[in-house]
Amino acid sequence: MAEQASDASPYGEVLVRQPGEATSYWQPVPANGQIEVIFAPHVVPMEHPIGFGTQTVPPGGYVREHAHDRNEEVIFVVRGKGRAVIDGVNHVMQPGSAFFVGKNRRHMFINEGSEDIVWTWLIVPNGLEDFFRLIGRERVAGEPAPEPFPRPENVLEIERSTVFAAQPADQRQP
Repeated sequence: MAEQASDASPYGEVLVRQPGEATSYWQPVPANGQIEVIFAPHVVPMEHPIGFGTQTVPPGGYVREHAHDRNEEVIFVVRGKGRAVIDGVNHVMQPGSAFFVGKNRRHMFINEGSEDIVWTWLIVPNGLEDFFRLIGRERVAGEPAPEPFPRPENVLEIERSTVFAAQPADQRQP
């Protein structure tokens, strides 16, 4: 729970989240897996709006190529192995790998390992959490993964209304 600060207070909010306390969503194909929204403006009041959470992608899953035209993103790999493709250049994803992806940089993340790959994501300003909510299915910690399910038919509209640039005509595949 966020500690409430009065309007006259020079102090910002404090919120501590423990495992299993964040809002979580199952993700559709091709990523599959799940995400957690740990911090966002709807979770805790903040002066500079950020979105922060985790994403888990199972073996063979991937986050398709995309760009953010109004946002900067940080990815930090916690577990698993894979490949990040940023502007067509391949980069190893392994525990401890960190990526800063500036505005309008095309990028995708691919799980090429035999176990889940897990990373944290930070996006400034926020909005990625809205995309995940709108395309995903609510998840309860500990429940089994659903069968793979498709992205909503209006996914491109959802992307443009949240944090994504228009899809390039020459979108790269894993």
